[in-house]
Amino acid sequence: MKNIVCLLLLLAFSINLHAQDEKVTPLFADQSTLSLKLTTSIKDIKKKTNDSTYLPAQLYVKNASGGWDSIKIEIRARGIFRRKNCYFTPIRIKVSKDNAKGTILQGNKSLKLVMPCENSSDKNDLVMKEYLCYKMFEKITPYYFNTRLVSLDFNEADGKKVKNHQLTAFLIEDDDLVAKRNKGEIMENLNLHPMRLNDTSSLKHDIFQYMIANIDWSTTFLHNAKIMKQPTNRYIPLAYDFDMSGFVNPPYGVPNSDLGQTDIRDRVYRGFCRNEPVVQAVRQHYLKVEPDVMGTLAAYEKNFPPRDYNTMKKYVEEFYATMKDDNAFKKKIVDGCRKK
Repeated sequence: MKNIVCLLLLLAFSINLHAQDEKVTPLFADQSTLSLKLTTSIKDIKKKTNDSTYLPAQLYVKNASGGWDSIKIEIRARGIFRRKNCYFTPIRIKVSKDNAKGTILQGNKSLKLVMPCENSSDKNDLVMKEYLCYKMFEKITPYYFNTRLVSLDFNEADGKKVKNHQLTAFLIEDDDLVAKRNKGEIMENLNLHPMRLNDTSSLKHDIFQYMIANIDWSTTFLHNAKIMKQPTNRYIPLAYDFDMSGFVNPPYGVPNSDLGQTDIRDRVYRGFCRNEPVVQAVRQHYLKVEPDVMGTLAAYEKNFPPRDYNTMKKYVEEFYATMKDDNAFKKKIVDGCRKK
């Protein structure tokens, strides 16, 4: 009888695990680094595309046998700051259902491809740091965008000339897939006051932004944030675009003196004030997942020069020192929150 019960429990677990896997497309279910090739004109995608205008392109994906599979896609530039100020602009990829069928992109209609901003010697390290923010955020909350690390062979076409760049990049799944996985819907033009967001999810989001020293977001104006509505009018913030954070510390980052920053690595808590019991509960959650967050950081140690990795590790450890210290937590979070 005991063996039967154990078997049933194991079967139930397997069915549940399989159901969870089905909610994630094959592209993101596999977390190995994906090798891609893309040729396009940076000038053209900056000048000739907008939110509704795309350019045709061909994406090449390295397959298991070492060959390259071709997928017809459409691309456009995304990101206001990066479009104007970056050498490489982030790209929005659109793929039809027919063209995606039978390929690694099956189940995805729209994707973001994040590339470095500047064509500098440390460009790939900066992208890896932003990617790591996404992976750490996965340990904080179940409400996040799936990502996939990419080794990108990028050919920049400029007239008859083609310049090759070997880039570290990553893909971000579409908003609708996050919503579908969490039985919700993405709300547009909502203009919702942050206090109407689910308090626990909002606190996890806001404290994470504090952890990585990111102030480049707004859940009200949907700047680097999406709002997902679940049944019973439960509003959940979804965070993305962490490139301007102190954790990434890009050379083009500018501190906000109005918020008291003298350096973009200065942490400023931008969350609204919540009931302290809920705040303390979320604090305990952060302390509970500390080994997972630090473990995620350690998993990517080999991707960084030792000095850079040690700096990042110390930076996160400083955050956790604040979380563990009653006086520091009260000063920075409880008393530092934004009033209604």
